[in-house]
Amino acid sequence: MSSTSHDPAGRRREIDPLALYASAIDTSDYVRQVAPLIRASVPANGDLLDVGAGGGQLGGALRDPAGRWTAIEPSPGMRSRLARLDHPPQVIAADWHHANELPDSHDTVLAATMPATMDEPEAFLARCRSWARRTVVWVVPAHAGPRGLCFAGCLPLEWHGEDETPGIDIVLRRLLPSSMPRDISFADWTFTGIVPDLDELAAYLADRLGWPAGDDRRARMRAHLALKAKRKAAGFRLEISRRSAVLVWGKS
Repeated sequence: MSSTSHDPAGRRREIDPLALYASAIDTSDYVRQVAPLIRASVPANGDLLDVGAGGGQLGGALRDPAGRWTAIEPSPGMRSRLARLDHPPQVIAADWHHANELPDSHDTVLAATMPATMDEPEAFLARCRSWARRTVVWVVPAHAGPRGLCFAGCLPLEWHGEDETPGIDIVLRRLLPSSMPRDISFADWTFTGIVPDLDELAAYLADRLGWPAGDDRRARMRAHLALKAKRKAAGFRLEISRRSAVLVWGKS
């Protein structure tokens, strides 16, 4: 879903939340901090199935050049991005519920920052295990803070109103005792986004939060972001401390 952002000059730009998030992952140390934990638990990924691959940053770092990399990705924008990679995966254009056209099972099934890990963990784990020959790996948020709206971590709780329970707590609470992962490890990293225009970002966030056009919080939003941002040649740099948990299961 995209949101139309309005700035004071009246310009309009469609902002795709997935593209906004993916561009920030490009400039973050997420892969550098998380990938080594996965490699430590799964030294040989073999054929890799990347469920909800997004921009492909983590899957691309973990893929075995001698194996297959397959991505399940429902977003047309993210599929276009995956296709532009130097070594693109085979892409299945579906969500995880409807991905029934997989060419074969895979050694490792990866799901990173997938809502299904928190919304439907038992059903999603069963689906991942049905695709995996050896290992299932999830990466879930482990920080106390917002998880939904991109850059909400820059905002006060009273503005974004999101549940700030760490995602790992939600996942473990909703899994059956028999479904607990064999291994859990944690990585601290920094979500670093460089945005070209703070007015556009402020308007986008205000729109997503449902603030009406005359709401005085809109001007305060722009001022708040300006205080947190660092001016760079490419735009404005915003940083949010994050923690992720890596969960690993065997086939059974």
